Amino acid sequence: MRRRDFVKGIVSSAISRPLYAQAQRSAIPVIGFLNGESPDGYTAQVAAFRQALKEAGYIEGQNMAIEYRWANDQYDRLAALADDLVRQRVSIIVANTPANLVAKAVTSTIPIVFTTGGDPVKLGLVASLNRPGGNVTGVSQLSAEVAPKRLEFLHELIPGATSFALLVNPTGPAFTETGPGEMESAARSLGLQLHVLQASDEREFDGIFTNLAQLHAGGLVISVDPFFARHAEQLGAQTLHHSVPAIFWRRQFVAAGGLAGYGGNVEESYRLAGVYAGRILKGERPADLPVQQLTKIELFINLKTAKALGITVPQTLLVAADEVIQ
Repeated sequence: MRRRDFVKGIVSSAISRPLYAQAQRSAIPVIGFLNGESPDGYTAQVAAFRQALKEAGYIEGQNMAIEYRWANDQYDRLAALADDLVRQRVSIIVANTPANLVAKAVTSTIPIVFTTGGDPVKLGLVASLNRPGGNVTGVSQLSAEVAPKRLEFLHELIPGATSFALLVNPTGPAFTETGPGEMESAARSLGLQLHVLQASDEREFDGIFTNLAQLHAGGLVISVDPFFARHAEQLGAQTLHHSVPAIFWRRQFVAAGGLAGYGGNVEESYRLAGVYAGRILKGERPADLPVQQLTKIELFINLKTAKALGITVPQTLLVAADEVIQ
């Protein structure tokens, strides 16, 4: 049996395990794991989270329990799922964006450990990175902060292009808080024209690629957003199908045919979230735990896609890449 299938089996078993009896719960801490997506795409992340807890001395099913709540891409369910965890009086809630924003809105007492690709301060999760305050702390993947760098990389890959496009989700939390302003500033500094395109439903993707052709955009930058993350593989395949040089932040996008990816390691962010969850279970307060920021930002390049698009990847980028997919 392959290790990947073995780990997936363990996680699936943990997710489907019946709830503990109330008598059992009273003796062990319970972690609420709240996520806007589905368990299918989180096998590695959940495994990393549980491993960090194990290293802290907390083993699921022995001296700690995890209640998994998945919205399965239906964000309107998050409030009810968060309320359910609060009613059960879980010890901690661990949540991704936008589930973490919902969790913060429903409780000011239960500790919350977040993971996010956005800016935690701009999103309103914490007052500051060093002094988060309140009941919330967590891990930032720095994926939103390095967004201008994605445009720089794409420009380096396609130096002759003077016009690029940015895909945003107008209903997403990152857009609501920050908008495309930083990317537009980065484009101006590079002497580039930036067209902002919007999509909040996968049925709009075909229209996006039609617009790209009409705009004669040299490439596409996909913004950090949970909606796009859920469709990373679909977007990667479509950019290849439509011969669009594009960059995102998840490796899945590049593996599916996208040209490049640049962002924080999501699995590592869940490992760090597990570390913080363990420390909180041992008595530390979220307010005293600075928000952790991933120090490792990964660059992925699909050389096969580059060749199909007629793009010569500079040697400097090949050397800098954490992984070159061929």
